[in-house]
Amino acid sequence: MANYDSDSSAGEEEEFTETNVLLGYASQDPGDDSISRLGGRPEWLDAETPPSAALAKCNICKNLMVLLLQLNAELPDRFPGHERRLYVFACQKKSCRRRDGSIRALRTLRVAPGSKVTSLNSEKKKKEEKPKPKEEPKPPTKLGETLFGAKTLGGATGANPFATSTSSTPAPSNPFASPSNPFSTPQPAAEVPKVVEPEPDTKTDKEAEALPKTFAETLSLNNPQANVPQPPTEPWPLESLQPKPYPISYLSEAEYETLDPTPPPVPQATMKMDVDDNSGSGGGKEDKEVFESTMDAAFQRFADRLAQNPEQSIRYEFGGMPLLYSKTDAVGKALAASQPDGVGVTVTSGGGVKGMPRCPNCGGPRTFEVQLCPHAITELEAEELSLEGMDWGTIIVGVCERDCQARGVDEGQVGYLEEWAGVQWEEIGSAAPGGGRR
Repeated sequence: MANYDSDSSAGEEEEFTETNVLLGYASQDPGDDSISRLGGRPEWLDAETPPSAALAKCNICKNLMVLLLQLNAELPDRFPGHERRLYVFACQKKSCRRRDGSIRALRTLRVAPGSKVTSLNSEKKKKEEKPKPKEEPKPPTKLGETLFGAKTLGGATGANPFATSTSSTPAPSNPFASPSNPFSTPQPAAEVPKVVEPEPDTKTDKEAEALPKTFAETLSLNNPQANVPQPPTEPWPLESLQPKPYPISYLSEAEYETLDPTPPPVPQATMKMDVDDNSGSGGGKEDKEVFESTMDAAFQRFADRLAQNPEQSIRYEFGGMPLLYSKTDAVGKALAASQPDGVGVTVTSGGGVKGMPRCPNCGGPRTFEVQLCPHAITELEAEELSLEGMDWGTIIVGVCERDCQARGVDEGQVGYLEEWAGVQWEEIGSAAPGGGRR
């Protein structure tokens, strides 16, 4: 994973440094891809099987939210055969702002038959089958091989959420590379017949529970939220009864982030000023006032980074590091690492981001995928005359590192899972960097 603050040290002669972060810019032209966009109404992978409307409702007021971001998030090199999209919703009620649950993220997934996938449903079926003479199971696939690669929508060109990317050197985490054969079926390993002595039919439930746990279930044992049931399916109201959507801006323009040589870090400064009382009134003694102000290094870094590409609406890097808006709020404290600058994030040995809650579906770690930048507010509220608009600094989306499928969803079917949305709200009275609400 790239350390962006040290990228520029690779060579003093380089005028710009290119990072692995893909920046998405809003445009009125859909280009070759009309899926990835800001605003509008959500388009599901299968219009006949939308998610439960409960997944798009505010957890506070229970009203239906509006779409902020829809992203074609297929990763051909990481998850072969996976059609996946991300959605971010927000509540428009002023009373719900700055409260957990007023902004939610959703991941939808359809896995092509024969593709490698973490299927909790199939694991459950295998456990419930009665033991009988059978061939020895195949050795488990390496976890790394299980995680990487994905099918495109409508061919190699259709999956690119940012079809006009200008990067001359694709980064390793480029989610838009096309696989040579997205539906190739892995060759089965050599199987050695092995007779298993059938177990008595009188096996009790307690004995069945004593059987070894599957890998996914073992992970779930360490995750207290893993057995949270799926919300009941709730139909969507008629479009005329849904809240008015934000105007659509397509994310058809993108490029890898380029930065000027990194300037020296700005230390946390303390400024003192003495004020003499020269008014002459009262003949009193000299009064001294001391003013102190401290600079949030994380916010300064955030503002400096966005200022180099001020019109970026989203930052994308699956498995990368989010750019923190602040280190002093709940999200910043959870994600900030104990690094010298105090503004980075820690990536665990498994690849997930420390501080992000684990996936409640499979128990695996979550990793960073995308974040919305303040300029997205300018695009979304282009038709709004009110000054009482959105007031977040950034929205960080963390997803299941393994791209697991929802329980009970078979191959070829569409599943929906809520992912983690870490919202860092704009400081009251401050100006958002990069073109956000002021």
